[in-house]
Amino acid sequence: MKRSPARISQLLFLLLFLGLFVTTEYRGKDEIFAAVNSFFRADPLVLATYLLAAKSFTLLLLPALLVLVLTLIFGRFFCGWICPLGTILDLATGRIVKGKAPPWLVGKLKYLILATLIGSAPAGLNLAGIFDPLALLLRALTFFVHPLVGDAARTGWVGLYRVMGDSRDYLAPGYALLHDYLLPFRESSYPLAVTSALLLLTVIFMERYGKRAWCRYLCPLGTLLGLASRFSPVRRSPGRLCGDCGECGNVCPTLENGKMPESEECLRCFACQRGCGRSRVRFWFTNPLRFREFPFLPARRVLLGGIAGGLLFARGLRWKSAEARERLLRPPGVRDEADFLAKCVRCGECMKVCLRSALYPALFQAGIEGLYTPLLVPRLGYCEYHCTLCGQVCPTGAIPNLLKGEKEREVVGKAVFDKNHCLPYARKSNCIVCEEHCPVPQKAIRSRVVESMDLSGKKVSLMEPYVVEELCNGCGICEHVCPLEGKSGIEVFGVKDKSPIAVAVAAKPAAKVKSVDDDPYR
Repeated sequence: MKRSPARISQLLFLLLFLGLFVTTEYRGKDEIFAAVNSFFRADPLVLATYLLAAKSFTLLLLPALLVLVLTLIFGRFFCGWICPLGTILDLATGRIVKGKAPPWLVGKLKYLILATLIGSAPAGLNLAGIFDPLALLLRALTFFVHPLVGDAARTGWVGLYRVMGDSRDYLAPGYALLHDYLLPFRESSYPLAVTSALLLLTVIFMERYGKRAWCRYLCPLGTLLGLASRFSPVRRSPGRLCGDCGECGNVCPTLENGKMPESEECLRCFACQRGCGRSRVRFWFTNPLRFREFPFLPARRVLLGGIAGGLLFARGLRWKSAEARERLLRPPGVRDEADFLAKCVRCGECMKVCLRSALYPALFQAGIEGLYTPLLVPRLGYCEYHCTLCGQVCPTGAIPNLLKGEKEREVVGKAVFDKNHCLPYARKSNCIVCEEHCPVPQKAIRSRVVESMDLSGKKVSLMEPYVVEELCNGCGICEHVCPLEGKSGIEVFGVKDKSPIAVAVAAKPAAKVKSVDDDPYR
């Protein structure tokens, strides 16, 4: 069977999405030249909420503006020709038994969702990434599917090696190919992984209520594009099913109750035109002012109510104080928590490429408004001193794309010794592991010789560690490598002042301190 141009385009963009997803990974190089963030930069929902929440524009989202302009002209083509989640739904829909959608789903719920997202954005609450279809798909792949595939491949390969015996060397090139180009570069597990997978499965399961049920009834991006397509001069003729035929209705993905979709719901896939055996269906440039659905009077109350509710919603969700949010450890370059939350689309790309497994999705540490945003967890990983990958893949610049020298001076937080746990303080036992691993050239963690009494009452000379706050960038490696089980003897905390470390200070060589009096930073 000959595939339609729309279906070919869908498959190509899905392959492109998956290909970019695989390349958004550390592959032994310090730079990522092609990443899946390109799809987010062409997402009009990301553009709309970014403009309202951040109250600024970035050239990174120029493709999204172009997609929006093209939608105003040609209609809702993105959903029928580009969206990778829509393609997955089209591939899955034929294998799912259909049922009748509940009335509450078929109504104006989608307008309420979109209006709430739009209404809350000016108050600084940008939750579009939680419901955006691209983010839903990408998080499920990043947090659940890709790590699961990596673990299965590694486990299977180990078993295959054992079976092959002396011939296993022949398998090495195959595994090297998988490891270098397809599998995750490290083993990983994420919080909210199962939740992300279940959300994607729920979207797919909605196909039981009809083709593209998610796209028609809930998707905020589709709703936004649908509203824009009401202005489109490209219209289908005839506007309804022919009384003596109706063949086009059998192939339309958004047909509902025997009625052809309005311009807002039409995906411009042209399946009806190809399926018309009598060559009656055409798409023409017409005057959109002639059509009754313009302007969108039926959804006006829902939109206005949703926007007003979104403003109240934004205030009600902020049960975390500003001071508490500022204490969180964010990726390097993030200095203002409110600005970061306004720009972050919760895509998870920064966590996927994190070289030392330091970034993980937040649950409620930053309140509901911080759900799925990246947090640095030093006990599980640390920020590599020279790495700039997270800033390279961030779609909106919420994590700045810094040069290597700039990133090395960025302050994530400050390290603090817990004297009730740290070995030299609590047990009078020498330990300089944190000092040895500190990557700052002049050493932000140092040790000084002090006279003390050990636990038996014997006088000893002890190497007592301390933090030079002016040099510490809060990378977290000290907390990560601390040899204590459970709670670390040194912890990194977020700070309000995240001014970069001075170049002149950071460039000085580390001084050797023999006693307390010799140390200029004591």
